[in-house]
Amino acid sequence: MSFSEEKLLIFDGACGTTLQTMDIPSNVWDGKEGCNEYLNLTSPKTITELHRRFLTAGAMVIETNTFGASSVVLSEYGLEDRVAEINLAAIACARKAVDEFSTPENPRYVIGSIGPTTKLPILGHISPQDLAATVTEQMNALLDGGVDALIIETCQDMLQIKTALIACFELLEKRNTDLPVLVSVTFEQQGTMLVGTDIAAVCATISPFPVFSLGLNCATGPTDMEPHIDYLCKHWNRRVSCIPNQGMPEVVNGKTHYPLTPDEYGKHMHNFVTQKGVSIVGGCCGTSPEHTKGLVQALQGATPAKRSEVTK
Repeated sequence: MSFSEEKLLIFDGACGTTLQTMDIPSNVWDGKEGCNEYLNLTSPKTITELHRRFLTAGAMVIETNTFGASSVVLSEYGLEDRVAEINLAAIACARKAVDEFSTPENPRYVIGSIGPTTKLPILGHISPQDLAATVTEQMNALLDGGVDALIIETCQDMLQIKTALIACFELLEKRNTDLPVLVSVTFEQQGTMLVGTDIAAVCATISPFPVFSLGLNCATGPTDMEPHIDYLCKHWNRRVSCIPNQGMPEVVNGKTHYPLTPDEYGKHMHNFVTQKGVSIVGGCCGTSPEHTKGLVQALQGATPAKRSEVTK
């Protein structure tokens, strides 16, 4: 069984909010607090343990701790010259944990996470050429490390997505490599992407690219994502992913709190899979290993609904 042959893929949960619950020695940050990717180098045991917790809960797919491991983001911490080193270390951490849990009957996978950086080309923060260069550098490292797939996630800008996808498929062709490429966009609570794009425009723009899947992650919980998931399941002719937050964050006693319980999360996702045809699920901000466990339990024996009504 390979990654692309799995009928249902269950991803892990939140990296950042889970790390905040772990006991991390203060000295490993070297004054770079907030750069979770730096921990791949200075505290690999922490990152491997993070992955191990989600695998114990039943996750099939582990995302590398590389969401912000591009030169554009790392330059904010003076780490722009260590892109390859940080990405390769992240894969080593993930692979070490995955190898402990993977069996021939139940393989586990490592997927390379590529975030949107901190600059949007549509707003003039960065040129498409510079964005393509930073994305290509990171993807090269992820491919060198031997990931099973790539995910371009938390996309907020169609120019950013197109730039990343063009760079990605040019690189795969150059390296004569065939690898599943997943795309996950972020929709705000008002019903569009950050710069106003709707889901129909997203489908039309990404459709020409040979991506493995298209879906949503971050910003909102499953309830706010449902209309967009409905649209994708009816109009997108490839696989659909849903990786929500645990509802809209609230401030409780001065701390950020995500309200959705593991059981509630599992029920929402069970409906998305069995009633709508979503076949890639996981969790974004706020999702703990307990949420992953709830998801796995809810989907025990579940099969993605057929989507015969999909139109190209």
